[in-house]
Amino acid sequence: MTDPATDDALALAAIERVRRWLDRPGAAKPDRAAERLAGLLQDPAGLDFAIGFVDKVVRPEDPKVSARNFEALSRDIPGFLDWYLKLGITVGGGFGIVTPKLIIPLVKRAMREMVSHLVIDATPGRLARPLAKLREDGTRLNINLLGEAVLGEDEAASRLEGTTALLRRDDVDYVSIKVSGVAPQLQLWAFDETVDHVVDRLLPLYRLAAESSPPKFINLDMEEYRDLDLTIAVFERFLTRPELARLEAGIVLQAYLPDALAAYRRLAAFAKERRANGGAGIKVRLVKGANLAMERVDAALHGWPLAVVGSKAASDANYKRVLQEALLPDNAFAVRLGVASHNLFDLAYAAELARHHGTHQRMDAEMLLGMAADHRAAVREDFPSLILYTPVVRPDQFDAAVAYLIRRLEENASGENFMSSMFSLDDPAVFQRERDRFLASLELQRAEDAAGAPRPTRTQDRLGDLAVSVAHPDGFENEPDSDPSLAANRAWARQIVQRAADSQLGLRTLELNRIEDWPTLERRIDKAAQASDGWAALGAERRAEVLRDAAETLGVYRGRLIEVMMAETGKTLAEADPEVSEAVDFARYYAEQAPLLEQLDDARPKPVHLTVVTPPWNFPVAIPCGGVTAALATGSAVILKPAPQARRSAAVLCEALWEAGVPREVLVLCDVPEGDVSQRLVSHPAVGRLILTGSSKTAELFTSWRSDLPLVAETSGKNSIIVTPSADLEQAAADIVRSAFLHAGQKCSAASVVILVDTAGDSERFRRQLVDAASTLRVGSPLDARTHIGPLIEPASGALLEALTTLEHDEEWLLEPRQLDASGRLWSPGIRDAVLPGASTHLTELFGPHLSLIEVDTLDEAIEVQNATELGLTAGIHSLDPDEVAHWLAEVQAGNLYVNRGITGAIVRRQPFGGWKLSQVGPGAKAGGPNYLATLVDWEPVPSEPKKSVRLHGLDKRVAELIEAATPALDFVEFDRVRAGANSDQTWWEEEFGLSRDVSALGVERNVLRYRPAEVLLRLAEDGQVVDLVRLLAAAARTRAVVRISSAVEVPSGIVRLSRHALPHVRIEEVVEESDAAFHERIRSGEALEPVQSEDALGLMRVTEPVRRIRLIGSDPGLRDALAGNARVAVYDGPVTTEGRIELLPFVREQAVSITAHRFGNPDKVLQALRV
Repeated sequence: MTDPATDDALALAAIERVRRWLDRPGAAKPDRAAERLAGLLQDPAGLDFAIGFVDKVVRPEDPKVSARNFEALSRDIPGFLDWYLKLGITVGGGFGIVTPKLIIPLVKRAMREMVSHLVIDATPGRLARPLAKLREDGTRLNINLLGEAVLGEDEAASRLEGTTALLRRDDVDYVSIKVSGVAPQLQLWAFDETVDHVVDRLLPLYRLAAESSPPKFINLDMEEYRDLDLTIAVFERFLTRPELARLEAGIVLQAYLPDALAAYRRLAAFAKERRANGGAGIKVRLVKGANLAMERVDAALHGWPLAVVGSKAASDANYKRVLQEALLPDNAFAVRLGVASHNLFDLAYAAELARHHGTHQRMDAEMLLGMAADHRAAVREDFPSLILYTPVVRPDQFDAAVAYLIRRLEENASGENFMSSMFSLDDPAVFQRERDRFLASLELQRAEDAAGAPRPTRTQDRLGDLAVSVAHPDGFENEPDSDPSLAANRAWARQIVQRAADSQLGLRTLELNRIEDWPTLERRIDKAAQASDGWAALGAERRAEVLRDAAETLGVYRGRLIEVMMAETGKTLAEADPEVSEAVDFARYYAEQAPLLEQLDDARPKPVHLTVVTPPWNFPVAIPCGGVTAALATGSAVILKPAPQARRSAAVLCEALWEAGVPREVLVLCDVPEGDVSQRLVSHPAVGRLILTGSSKTAELFTSWRSDLPLVAETSGKNSIIVTPSADLEQAAADIVRSAFLHAGQKCSAASVVILVDTAGDSERFRRQLVDAASTLRVGSPLDARTHIGPLIEPASGALLEALTTLEHDEEWLLEPRQLDASGRLWSPGIRDAVLPGASTHLTELFGPHLSLIEVDTLDEAIEVQNATELGLTAGIHSLDPDEVAHWLAEVQAGNLYVNRGITGAIVRRQPFGGWKLSQVGPGAKAGGPNYLATLVDWEPVPSEPKKSVRLHGLDKRVAELIEAATPALDFVEFDRVRAGANSDQTWWEEEFGLSRDVSALGVERNVLRYRPAEVLLRLAEDGQVVDLVRLLAAAARTRAVVRISSAVEVPSGIVRLSRHALPHVRIEEVVEESDAAFHERIRSGEALEPVQSEDALGLMRVTEPVRRIRLIGSDPGLRDALAGNARVAVYDGPVTTEGRIELLPFVREQAVSITAHRFGNPDKVLQALRV
């Protein structure tokens, strides 16, 4: 072993102290549980097996699910287990499948016994004995009550009641509790109010501690960075109360936060003042930090910097930095220090520091129950006291300890963590490695201190200048939401709430753009259409520069936009802030996409002169911004006609875009009344695109006004979440409540139905947690920062009012909604139980705070119920079974799919948004996705010279054979055109449409955009050409789309023969030869659009979907008239090109899939590997 590379006397003394501890008789004799833990850490498969066992066998309520997972785990048993355990797992895994109700309870009981050295049974009658045994050697115990996830006030009260009961016991004098454990559904924007609430909630517990004789001890714990300021504020508020002046109490600080030293100094100053006023001191329990995995998740999903320091070495260095500060005499006098670590070098270093400063009596060593018990006796001799952090849990809630156990297992197994080496320190090489890590952290600390102490990584400041208030990415990155954990942002938010009370924003702009009569509106239309030529002539790159400036200006306007949304539409700050981020994302994303339109080889974009954007009121900034910036990116002028309920929000949005450099004549705000004037705007022949977000009925109305209206619409949603017995039911309950009730359920993506599969419907805990979480949400004014659910935009009426007040046959209220104001706009959440498939609340879009529960027996039934509506916007599933998830992904009919997470809050590019079926009208490209701009322009073919060869190289076999079959009907030029199109199709299939791609690559969440084959009716009009039909059939063959053909001329016989093969080259379900007039008549009667049934070459019957897409070949002005008012059918009637990027679009349906890919922050390898 080499000599230590340091001349630091304290460090050298610490190293020698560690040697003495390890040389102490009995120090190297771990108990059997410790040996088993050591074996787990050293076995490459040990951690995965242990976490899988805890999470997939112990956690599920359904013994069948546990048995299935147990059997899978039993196939690959790690070597560290004793032979009898291996045998038990092998036998139990096999028999568990046969008799799960018998075997699985035994398995769970055995698991509880195996980890009884890590988590103690909290049953009152059983707790005394293990506590007494642990105290035999003078060790003090810090008791922490684990339990169910605290989703609502009932569980919070239960947790507090349980902790209080523990503190009343004679054998308990020290407990830990977290702010998040007593304040569910935290609203950090309501920081001051939350502090008041937590103090009121916890005050009886602190009084009990103070009134006990002798006084007992309470440690205020924390896990997440977001809780740091809140926990300190609560702690200080308690200890300034006169009746608690003599109570010593504690708080945790996490050294992996660069904020730790500043936080310690704040607490030390507070403690010194408290001592000076005659009060008791405080205690700080210094830990490294055990929530790193979830901090990474939080940072990745929000786009915030990681709150913790950049490396394990930096965390170790910061730990020592705080140790050095805390053990100075001036600080130790007021602040007792708990040195919470299993790293013997850190403990020894703390002991040396304390002796050097004469503060030895002002510190404690703190360790975790069940970890390194063999080292405790040695450490205890050199510290005034040793405290064991002792988790306890009731047996009926043992599965709730899963998160704690996984965290312990994960941190122990980390190769950078001392605990992974603590069983091997008698090996000189291991000792030297840990010694050198210790010395390296001291050296790193000195180097960092020379450059200045570490500063917080989270520096966003919405009150600051542009450098810190707005992001400035190079290229596209999602705009981070405002971080409420930062004091500057909370102050900024408080100002917004105050201004919103009497906000006048947007009023003056509305006055200037109010149009009551048709002549004035017509002049606006003409002026905008004329301005479009100059805007288009700027070119895509210059327009993109303007949109990038717009993104930055929208960021600057964030506070104003939030203010007007709160004042006008009742949005809470927590809902409005991400909406501004989305608006910024739209501008930035379409700026990056615009130049790509001009880079295609075989088609040229032709901007339309005028696009009209008619947005909804429920997303009054993001959705209009998305439509406006998309149209602007293409070179079109835009008229924005705001929703009547959100006119001021649209006005402020336009102010921002104008200030950014968008010409006022190119972006025109038209505040027009509903009625004749609006109808004339929508139906004006100058309108080249109309972007609608609203109901399908509105889309039908618009197309009835103008049959050839090029409508691009995202319409209604009736969205559901399936919950299977394999789900994490706690997580499911939390996600469902937020998906269903935030913004009072007024989101087209909101969850309206929950479908419970098999025993998931029997879970009393799930229903209890669902009710607890929903009833805890605060309903009220958005001007109250505590509010989770603001008002309905209008008093409840019609179907929504009936749903909130009336039950159907045999239904019952799990949580009955209540009207909370005289106007009928404030309603508490309602959860309706025992709903049958096909009931009105299953099928009817309600747009309010209402949720229906439906129970079914199987996943297939659940999917059938989920697909039963005419709408297909969002859909979710909660299941940790990869086979269930894969089956669901293959069968569900919706545009945006979510696995093990909420189903609202789609983010630009990450989860492009748009539905299937009646949730989408028009071309069907997703907003915020790579194809959206292509639907907002007209396309012209780019002529090219034919190639000389007749060979078909590089094409999919089915496509090549289809072209060969059609060749007799084509001349050479036509053949070459088809071939050129097929080659382009192949290129774009390989680069885009044939891929499932996650461009965001967050790691903790998979966000995949994929393409599914569509069903298309190909109509060859009387003036169309057969070559174009063949070219499109080649596209259909490449995408495996299903087609029906209506043709005014004979379809090439070779193609018809190929379609009749057992494995057809292109699936053609129907061929009808008919004139344009006959086709129009079949359209009007509905016959041409109805599903068709056909028999394949194997004699199997197949039924198509109703026609929702028609690709027209040639010109047929009468087709649109025949379809007037039918919003169900999209017509693609541009000229046929050889550009695969454009021509493949009608034959595919976009689907965005978002999958939570972690468990408690650790990678979920199964769902990460799932093919999507």
